[in-house]
Amino acid sequence: MGFFSGDVTKIKEDCAVLQPTFFPSVPRLFNRIFGVLQEKFSEGSCLKLKLINSATTKKLANYEAGKGVTHCFYDKLVFKKIKAILGGKVRAMLTGSAPIDGKVLKFLKICFCCPIVEGYGMTETCAGSFITFPNDPEIGHVGGPLQNVKVRLRDIPEMQYLSSDANPRGEICFFGSGVMSGYFKNEEKTAEAFSDPGTGQRT
Repeated sequence: MGFFSGDVTKIKEDCAVLQPTFFPSVPRLFNRIFGVLQEKFSEGSCLKLKLINSATTKKLANYEAGKGVTHCFYDKLVFKKIKAILGGKVRAMLTGSAPIDGKVLKFLKICFCCPIVEGYGMTETCAGSFITFPNDPEIGHVGGPLQNVKVRLRDIPEMQYLSSDANPRGEICFFGSGVMSGYFKNEEKTAEAFSDPGTGQRT
C-alpha cells in the first residue's frame, strides 16, 4: 500500500515508483487525468491523430457492446504508454466520494484497459456500501449493496419522494454491522441520525 508524496502535481512520478495494481481515487483527480489525456490526444501528426481516433472509437464501441475494455492490437500500440502513467500494473480502479461523468468513466476505462468500479457510501457506514460490478458496461448507477449492509427507502411524502414511484425515491436508510454506533460524545446528533437507536439503522 502506498500514498502519494503530498504534491498532487507529482502523481505520475509517485505512481512510477509505487507501480500500484489497484488505484482508488476521487472524480476530481480522474477528471484531471481525463483532461491531460484529451490534450495529449489532440497533439501530434495527422497519422498519430488518426490512429488514436481509430483506437478510441473501436474500443468504446467494443465496451458498449459488452466486449470489455481491452483490445489485442490497440492496447499494445496506443494504450500501453497511457497505462504507464499509473505505473503500468494497474488491474482495477475505484472512484467514489462524488458523482463522475459517464463520458470520463468510459474514456478512462478504455485508456487504462481495466475496470473502474464506482462506489457509494458514507463515513458513518464505514465508507463503501454500494459498488458496481467490475465488468458492468452500464454507466450512471452505483451498483448494489455490499454484504455488510441492508438498505431501504423511507417515503418522504412532503417532498413527493415515494418508494412506489416508477423510479423509486426516498430517504436512504442503512442497517448493518458497518454502521457507526453514534457520534463521539454527541448524543443529540446521534439521536438525529438514527431512526431507531440501538438497532444500527441510520437515515
